[in-house]
Amino acid sequence: MARARFSKSFTQQLPIPDDAIAAAVAVMRSGRLHRYNTAPEDPGETFELEREFAQWQGQAYCLAVASGGQAMQIALRASGVVPGDLVLTNGFTLAPVPGAIAAVGAKPALVEITADLVIDLDDLAAKATASGARYLLLSHMRGHLCDMDRLMQIAAELGITILEDCAHTMGARWNGRLSGAFGLAACFSTQTYKHMNSGEGGLLTSDDPDFMARATILSGSYMLYARHGAGPAPDVYDDIRLDTPNTSARMDNLRAALLRPQLRGIAQSIADWNARHDLVAAMLATSAAIHLPRRPAAESYVGSSIQFCLPGISRDRAQLLVSGLADKGVEVKWFGAAEPVGFTSDHHSWRYVAAQDLPRTDQILAGLFDMRLPLTFDLDDCALLADHILDAVAALDTAGHLP
Repeated sequence: MARARFSKSFTQQLPIPDDAIAAAVAVMRSGRLHRYNTAPEDPGETFELEREFAQWQGQAYCLAVASGGQAMQIALRASGVVPGDLVLTNGFTLAPVPGAIAAVGAKPALVEITADLVIDLDDLAAKATASGARYLLLSHMRGHLCDMDRLMQIAAELGITILEDCAHTMGARWNGRLSGAFGLAACFSTQTYKHMNSGEGGLLTSDDPDFMARATILSGSYMLYARHGAGPAPDVYDDIRLDTPNTSARMDNLRAALLRPQLRGIAQSIADWNARHDLVAAMLATSAAIHLPRRPAAESYVGSSIQFCLPGISRDRAQLLVSGLADKGVEVKWFGAAEPVGFTSDHHSWRYVAAQDLPRTDQILAGLFDMRLPLTFDLDDCALLADHILDAVAALDTAGHLP
């Protein structure tokens, strides 16, 4: 049947809430945008955001920084990573993750993924044992959580320090425990396409006071570390403040003002994303040709995007699927392309990383498709998107272009 062309933008986000706009205007009227340029009676928006996010995340400490990438770089350095160290990470992630490892002079050691798009814990254990790598920058890529209980057991047995990249899992849980509450530290992004929108921005959380003191000095606190909303006690800094470099990666009060009201509404946003995700997933599941990543019962996810696989699809047919859907107004990304496109790339195009053999990951990415589900789409929009995908896949299947 002929279907209406999809006409909405995949990059259009919801407007910033009115109370966030009012708070941002107040900051601009004050002229006090720098996080440490505050009036004596007002600790400032960044201070308050750190305090509120730490409480929401259930962790002792929170540091607001300039981006999610800066959060990862600071976390690596504050955890003890030095140039030349091997740092394990997912073979399937976005470029800022291996980029953060490379930026601190360390060497990414890529781990295979499973058909459910999570890190392969058997390969992780094998590579950690063989290489001696003792750091894992774990990417919860596209909002998929691995078996966090088994991961923590492996980490304890092998002495691996875990840093969680929660850019796609703010508010997700494993057996009721928030994503980001498992490792030494968690890194969050508030870039426009993440779960809170300040254009750019990042948050770093931890329960370890020495780690957070090093991170705070690294972020560029000068000697103003006491003016943080969720930081360690001043005495923790006695030696750290003199031994740790300043890398000027602070968040400002303007972005913090935009984020605080969004944090208060995040539970509703998660519910709205999941309603959209689950509708599309249920419809795509009716196709025998489509494989959807399994969602374990222990996982409470945030479905701000959806992924589906067409195992065994050829490169030509995958490109045909993407271009055909684009003609219908449906923007689907494919992770099997030979060249990076926009935000989408794979380990073959990260030439700052030593080439590594990831046959299982490559096989999965060859048939992996990804679609954003912004909250500007309603449920009818999502049903139309799913119908277009089903039509396109059925056409390939009928023509004998799918295994």
